[in-house]
Amino acid sequence: MIYENIKKSFRELKWYEHLMGAIMIFIAARAMVIGFTTGSADGNPPWLTVINFISAVCGVICIFFTAKANISNFVFASVNTIVYAVYLVYWHIWGTALLEILFYIPMNFVSWYFWAKHRDREITQKTKSRRLTLLQNGICAAVVVASALLYHGALVKIGGEVAWFDAFTLSIGILATILELLRYREQYIWWIITDIVSIGMYIAHFDMVYLTKRSIYLIMAVIGLMNWAKLNRTRNVENE
Repeated sequence: MIYENIKKSFRELKWYEHLMGAIMIFIAARAMVIGFTTGSADGNPPWLTVINFISAVCGVICIFFTAKANISNFVFASVNTIVYAVYLVYWHIWGTALLEILFYIPMNFVSWYFWAKHRDREITQKTKSRRLTLLQNGICAAVVVASALLYHGALVKIGGEVAWFDAFTLSIGILATILELLRYREQYIWWIITDIVSIGMYIAHFDMVYLTKRSIYLIMAVIGLMNWAKLNRTRNVENE
């Protein structure tokens, strides 16, 4: 079942997703070759460029599948989360590292279960899409601001290098992941915001591989919001 759904998910990819995937693979592979020959300009040791390559490839595949509500995204999400946490720990980006280790890794498996439990009856590789009310969206925004202020103080104390970026990435990431688990389309509003914040973080702490990866994430978050809104409007009627 998993293997067949992965094949179906790959067949759904559009030309622009193949293009972005090829760009990501080229940049990550180039960084890996440079890391083992002349040395990485961004300070990554050679072994970390291999970690970055794995994270880059699995990350973009995961985000391509998630944008289409494909359940098989969690196979690649699990690998990406583990190797990305290694990168974050090495560079002392503690807030996001804790988010990956303590939250994203277990939530990948929990979300995998809930998405599979609520799969589309006809297009079995997809899950069903839901939407929040206006009041629920307002509550989400208030929670993000309050938690970011709390996280910032804690991150400063443990020596986080980009504390404000990290604090908002942490708070938004937790909320977006919960919305993803519960299959709400509004997850993508928050993914768009966190991707913009993350792009700023990787400009401040320059890393071409992760900057490219997060830029692709941002593009796919916009596409994902449109796809999930369409699924909520059309496929859910058939699943009643």
